[in-house]
Amino acid sequence: MSRQTRYYVIRGLQSEIAFARQPFPMGYKGLTLHDDGSITPSGAQLEKEMGALGPAIHPGDRVTITDVRVAKDYILLELNGGPEKKKKWYEHIQVGAGGSTSVTPQQPPGNPRGSLLILAFKNFVPEISPDALKQMLHPVLDFSSKSATEAYLDTIPPKAKEAIKNHQVLVGMDRDMVIYAKGRTERKIRENDEQGKPYEEWIYGEPPQDVEFVRFRGQEVVQVKIMKVDGEKIVRTEKEIDLKEVREAEARKRDQEAAAKPQAVANRPTLKRPGEEDDPAMPPRAAPPSPTTLDPNQRDPTLGPPPDQQPSPPTPQSPAPPGDPNATGR
Repeated sequence: MSRQTRYYVIRGLQSEIAFARQPFPMGYKGLTLHDDGSITPSGAQLEKEMGALGPAIHPGDRVTITDVRVAKDYILLELNGGPEKKKKWYEHIQVGAGGSTSVTPQQPPGNPRGSLLILAFKNFVPEISPDALKQMLHPVLDFSSKSATEAYLDTIPPKAKEAIKNHQVLVGMDRDMVIYAKGRTERKIRENDEQGKPYEEWIYGEPPQDVEFVRFRGQEVVQVKIMKVDGEKIVRTEKEIDLKEVREAEARKRDQEAAAKPQAVANRPTLKRPGEEDDPAMPPRAAPPSPTTLDPNQRDPTLGPPPDQQPSPPTPQSPAPPGDPNATGR
C-alpha cells in the first residue's frame, strides 16, 4: 500500500461508526478477519473465549473505530477505545513547588470495554479504497445500517428475525434475542427446578393482561409459559430454533465460499493513482512473444544478423593533396 492510499484509509475509517455483526470477546486478541472472508476465532473456540473472558461487544452494538494502524500484511482497527485502559492527558501532569512534586488526582481504574479487529492479508496490504475496505469488513461490521436493531436482525436466522418482529419468544433463543423481542424487564426470579438445576425466569406483563414467563438455563431459553387472562396456560419446552446448528451451518457456508473464491493476483507495479483508469486513446500494450514459439536453433531476429554476416564498413579515402590534377573540384 502506498503512502497516499494509507493516508486515505486512515482518514476514511478513523472515528467511523458502525454496528457489530459478530460478538467480540474481551482481551487483547479480538477477532481476525482474513481476506478470504473467514473469521477466527469462530464456532466453539469463540464460545469458549466468550465464556472465559466475557463479551466486549455484542451483535448489534454500536461501535466507534478509535484507531487505525496499517502494517505490512494487516490492518488493525481499535474499537471503542481498544482493550487497554488509556490515561487522560491531565493524568500525566506533575506539579512541583519547593523541591516536592505532586501529581494530579488519578481516576479509579476502569474496565475497558473495547476490542480489536484485524483484517489480515496473505502477503501484503493491497491498494484499496476506504469504501472497498468497508465492504470487506461487512461480515464483522455493518456501516450501512441506520439502527442497532436493523444491524442485529441481519445476523440471525430468518425464523428468529420474524419472531422478533412479532415480539415473540421461541425456545432456543438467547438472551439478546429475547431483549430485542420483548425488551428488558426488572422482574426476574432465580430458582432451582425439580432436578436441582438453577434457572432464571424473566416475567413480562401483569394481570389483567397475559403474563409470560421466559425461563433461561445459561444463555438459552428452555421454557416459555404464558398465563392467559381466561385462565388458559400454555407451556412450550420443545426447542423451536437451534442457534448452534444455524451458526455452524453459516460457518461452513462461509468456509465453502472462501474456498471457492478465486485467489487474487498480486497487483503489478503501476504509476497510476488509486482509482485512475487507463487512457482509452492509448493503444493496448502488445504482449511479448512467447519464447516457446521460437526455434531453439534459430537466432533471435531482434539481435540482427550474426557478426560474420554483417557487411564490412566502407574504407575511408584520404583527401587528395593540394595541386593534384586528379583532385576533385578543379
